[in-house]
This record gives sequence, structure tokens and C-alpha cells, in this order.
Amino acid sequence: MQKKIQLLLVVLGFIIVGTLNTHGQKKQKDNEAADLKTSPKLVVGIVVDQMRYDYLTRFWNHYGEGGFKRLVKDGFNCKNNHFNYAPTSTGPGHTSVYTGSTPAAHGVIGNNWYDKDQGESVYCASDDNYASVGTTSDAGKMSPHRMNVTTITDELRLHTQMRGKTIAVALKDRGAVLPGGHTANAAYWFQGADEGNWITSSYYMKQLPKWVNEFNSSDAVEKYKIPWNTAKPINSYIESGIDNNSYEGLFETETTPTFPHSTPNILNKKKDFDILKYTPYGNTITTNFALAALDGENLGMDSETDFLAISYSSTDYIGHKFGVNSKEIQDTYIRLDADLQLLLNTLDRKVGKEEYIIFLTADHGAIDVPAYLSSQKIPAGYFEYDEISPKLDEFLKYKFGTTNIIKNFSNYQFFLDHKVIKNLDIDLAQAQEIIANELLNYKGIDRAYTGRQMIQNNYTDGIPYILQNGYNQKRSGDVLIVLKPGVISYPKTGSTHGSPQIYDTHVPLLFYGKGIPKGSTSVRTEIPDIAPTISSLLGISFPNGTTGKPITEVLD
Repeated sequence: MQKKIQLLLVVLGFIIVGTLNTHGQKKQKDNEAADLKTSPKLVVGIVVDQMRYDYLTRFWNHYGEGGFKRLVKDGFNCKNNHFNYAPTSTGPGHTSVYTGSTPAAHGVIGNNWYDKDQGESVYCASDDNYASVGTTSDAGKMSPHRMNVTTITDELRLHTQMRGKTIAVALKDRGAVLPGGHTANAAYWFQGADEGNWITSSYYMKQLPKWVNEFNSSDAVEKYKIPWNTAKPINSYIESGIDNNSYEGLFETETTPTFPHSTPNILNKKKDFDILKYTPYGNTITTNFALAALDGENLGMDSETDFLAISYSSTDYIGHKFGVNSKEIQDTYIRLDADLQLLLNTLDRKVGKEEYIIFLTADHGAIDVPAYLSSQKIPAGYFEYDEISPKLDEFLKYKFGTTNIIKNFSNYQFFLDHKVIKNLDIDLAQAQEIIANELLNYKGIDRAYTGRQMIQNNYTDGIPYILQNGYNQKRSGDVLIVLKPGVISYPKTGSTHGSPQIYDTHVPLLFYGKGIPKGSTSVRTEIPDIAPTISSLLGISFPNGTTGKPITEVLD
């Protein structure tokens, strides 16, 4: 009897252990499935046009707790984030963020570039095959057709069988069209002129939705045709230069570039709405329209992940006009911080505090005004192609017997006429090298590389690496030049960008929201890493031209 009881207890033990093991294995499998991805209701991609990384740190004490500080403190901060290609400009920047690749793969090699097949300059988002929607002008004739690969927004749409929505919003057409990808439900941009309306292209729809028409017919834009004064006492803006200086541009009728900015065109509520782009109100209008899209499109309201792409363009317009050291730039970022707080608070309320993911980055950085740098005894200056052109023409006539060997100069690239070179019975690589070597003798030029070098070599760091990532074999030129650090081709007032130098490549990268750990890293990250990181978080395919790598610290 006792042996039977012992045997029964052993059998029961095996059954209990087996049951526990089965339960444990099921729980482990459930956990593993949960670890495969995070499932936010909404992803919000934010690109701040022309935002240098040091705008985070420089203006930190002026920011509130609910905007930039919230993203940094409660999210993940990549402190050493860089563009790994040039030219560093808006079209390539937005495309690279969303495709996880560089111009070498995605093909958007500039805002505009010389098309070797057409023999003329083309714009990165223009497309005459489509009509404007919401305006009688040509401002809506746009599409993403020049972008050769898919975007993170495309892959999310494909993953959800097109049930997840993608809406892209920006003052600039290219800031909306390129992030929206090939499959966006809509991309909207701002038509200033004497209209002040949000418009789109027939690529997306035949007519504007009701909510857009309602926004356009309201006073949502006109009410910002008001004087621009500082949000805080101007004497507290000690992180920027003096207000009245010779390094900044002027609005019409102004005699000094000083606050308050209150000119006739700024105040006129019936015309010149383009001027709002050059004030921080352009960013606020963008935020308000993005929030209208949140409601109008019911984003983040169901189980399918939606995507809202927002690009803040006014930061770029203001940087170009006033420069990175201006009171205007400081005030713009203080006001943008308030816009971000409004955006985050609204997402908390309407989508759910733990139900969305945000990433924030920039499409390029910017240089301080060279004239100002020179006044501080820092090497800097200006490059004018017209100044070197006569000397270069003289050299070309001497060496090749003609100046027709060069067809175009743009984006710091020389495009050669291959037919002329062939007729002269000259090897193309040799012609490239001869011209590159000559250009090294000219003032302001630091380096010169040939297309043959870009194609044949495998650069892994430094300036050549950056140039090679920006070099598209079908679209790029024959000879590439790099200006000296601190040297730009631009007017004497305001800042610009486009170079492979570090002031143009170092930009913020913040991740925040569902599934994002708190923390930071000083390990180098690169712009093409953003899309595969978001893809990994969502458990979807990488964009099909991806060259970046997921940022493991964000995924851990």
C-alpha cells in the first residue's frame, strides 16, 4: 500500500512539473513574442530644418519642462549624431532620414541638380505630370518620383496592408513630399504668396478634404500676421550675439535687423504670406495644422499604427536670414519649444501618453556667419565661382582648346561634357584628374576629388567617406570640390549649409515614447540609422535602400 502511495506521488510530481514547464514555456514564448516589436498607435517623425546639435545645449536654460527637455530627460539622446554624406541640404536630408540611406542609393543628390540626361536643372520634388490641388498656381505640381527607394512610411503602409495612414506636413513642399514617401495618404505644404493656404498635389488626391478647407478658410494663418517681438525679455538672451549687427539680413523697410520686426508686409493680412516663413509663427502654424490633421484624419485612433511626419521649416528660413548666432534664432527655438510642448500634451490627451513614438532630428546643421567669425579672428571667408571662372576658362582653353568641356557647376560639382571629351580623344578619368588638380590652386578650395575616385575607391572615414556616400553614379558630377572650413558660397549676411564639414553634419537625434528607454549615448550614430531603428521597434521591413544600422542602445 505504501509503495502504491509513493508511486502515485511520483506520478503526480511529474504531472505538476510538466504542467509548470508547459506554462513556463508558454509564458516565455508570449514574452518573446512581445519582445519582437512595440505597437504604438502613432509614430511622429519630426525634422527641424537647419537645427544644429548645440541649439539643445545652448538654449537649454530657456526651455520649459514639456518640450525639448521632456524629450531629452524622458527619452533617448544620441549626442554624437551626424550626416554621413554631402551635400547637407533639405531635400537629401529629409530623404535620408526616412529612407535609411544616402544620396548614393536614394538618388536625391540636392534640392536641385543638373540632370545629365535632360541637360537641365531639376527640382527634387517637381513633377509636371500632376496638378496643383488647393491653388491655381503651379506650387502643387509635386511628387516623390525622383526618390529611387522606399521610406519608413512606405514600409509601414505596406506592413499594414495600407490600413495604417501616413500624413506629412511642412511649410516646404520637399519637407512633406519626401518624408511621406511613395504611398502617403497625403502630403501638405504651405502656399504663401497672397494665399496663405495649405495645398497638395493630385498625386495624392483630387480635392482637399473638408478639414483642410475648414483650416484654410479660418483665421488660423492670418492671425499670425502680427509684430515679431521676443517671447522673453531680450536682455535675457545672453546665449546669442548683439541684436544690432552687420551680419544679419533685413525685412523690407527695415534699416536695422532688430526687434521688434513689424514691417508693412508682416502686418498685411491679405498678402505676402511667405513672410511668415521667416518668423517663428511659421512653426506655430505648422504645429496647428499638424494637430488639425491629427483630428481630421483620426490618426492614432485604432489598432493600426499611423505615421505623422512633421517638418519645421521656419528654423531654416530664419537661420539663412539672420544667422546661427542671432537673437532671432534664439527666440525661434524658445518658441518652437512651446510648440513641441503643445504637440506632446495633445498627443498625451488624444492618442495616449504611452501609445506613441517620436523621433526628432534635423535635415542638416549650419555654419556661423563667416564675416562674424573673421571679426573674431577665426579663419573664415567666402567663395565666388564667378571669381575663379575666368582663370579656369583660360586654363581649359590652354589645356583642351575649349571651355565647352564643362557643362554645369552646381552643388560643388563640375559636370563635364563627355561627348566633347570623346571627340578630343581624351580619357575621361584623365580629364577629371587634370581639372581636379587645377582647382586645388584656387582660393577657398580645400580639396578636389574625381568621379572616378568616388566610383573605384572604398573610403571608410573622413571627408572622402562623406562625399562618396553623397555620390550617385548616375546623377552626380565628374569633379567634386570641398571648400576650406569656414568658407561658404553665400551672401555676407545670414548662415548657410551644404558642406561635409562638422558644423553642417552634427545634428540632434532624440527618441521618445512607447518602448524607448531613458538614456543617452556619445557613440557615433548616423542619419541613415534612424529608419532601421524605427523599423526594428515596429517589427517591419527596413526601407529597401537602407544602408544604416539599428541603434542598439535605443532597442535595448
